[in-house]
Amino acid sequence: MEQLGLVGLTNSGKTSLFNALCNTSAYVAPHPYSTTQANIAVAQVPDNRLNALAKMSSSKKIVYAGLEVKEPPAPEHLTSKDPLPPATDHGSVNQPLATHDGLSNKFLAGIREADALCFVLRAFRDENVIGETDPVAALELLELELIMADTASIESQFKKKQKASQSQKTDKELADRVNAMEVALTALSSGTPIYRSELSHTQRHLLNDLFLLTNKPMLVVLNIGDDQLKVANELEDEVIKKLGSSAQVLSLAVQLESEAAQLPEQSKKEILQELGLGEGALVRLSKAAYYLLGKNMFFTTGEKESRAWPYKTGSSAKECAGVIHSDLQRGFIKAEVISCDQLLQAGSWSKAKAEGKIRLEGKDYLVQDGDVMEIRFNV
Repeated sequence: MEQLGLVGLTNSGKTSLFNALCNTSAYVAPHPYSTTQANIAVAQVPDNRLNALAKMSSSKKIVYAGLEVKEPPAPEHLTSKDPLPPATDHGSVNQPLATHDGLSNKFLAGIREADALCFVLRAFRDENVIGETDPVAALELLELELIMADTASIESQFKKKQKASQSQKTDKELADRVNAMEVALTALSSGTPIYRSELSHTQRHLLNDLFLLTNKPMLVVLNIGDDQLKVANELEDEVIKKLGSSAQVLSLAVQLESEAAQLPEQSKKEILQELGLGEGALVRLSKAAYYLLGKNMFFTTGEKESRAWPYKTGSSAKECAGVIHSDLQRGFIKAEVISCDQLLQAGSWSKAKAEGKIRLEGKDYLVQDGDVMEIRFNV
């Protein structure tokens, strides 16, 4: 299951967003450092297509896709007023940069293994809640802290990898990895995180074993107040100017979303519609996260259950069979496939088959988002 790590300054609204996404009630307080332990929960990803399939099939059970959300403890002693060490050329990082007391090891460990990161930037103003209210300033500080952590990670490995490459001149992959590390250090030392640097996809892939924080896919949630809903686009534009196209920016009234998440489903929908919040934080953020991670969804449906299966975009039918169970991939014969819309229009699997709408696809068929499948296999 993919993991999304929430990153933000004190009182940015990380815990409230966590509660909104996971329908939990983790402790929230207006004073700093109220989160001392990591919050981890699974957010079920709603999907109207799956709901419709379950209704069509009279399914006894609905299994939604899941997204694990992790909120590590707040980074202590980190505010926008902290002195920030200057960037330097790689290989000559000065002492203040190497030892700057910013994000703690406990905090960094909490997000290092996440598949994607979500910056939570506060834009709402409340005199009773201390903390940074300039989202661009908060973004710059968070980026710098992650840049410093990544610089330290690469430098701890660079000389050893470089020496190994010089002694193993026929190992092209190792040479390419060393080159990617050098290019990454150049970008980081100029103050540019890897996710908005000019490193190629191949170079970034070569750095995966270092678990670099700025090499992860990035989302940004702009936490606005209910009085800022009408100017949300303007607030987003300020952040987008800084990020360019390197990350998707979503404006969410996190406190409202968190309160709505605690209500019964029908009441929640009515309030979200009344406030103009659309489908809600979970749907918007999960869709953005799955897109960011290169994930799509296929479905299985029947009287026993209807289930959503996340898969890597571009996967074959045989690979998607393995998402369900390794036996199905090993013994794959054919896949019966129909798009969700076509199946719902037909009204049932048997009717769709009678109408000739269900296709038989082989192992190399590239599964499309929204496909409904039944796997033929023999083990």
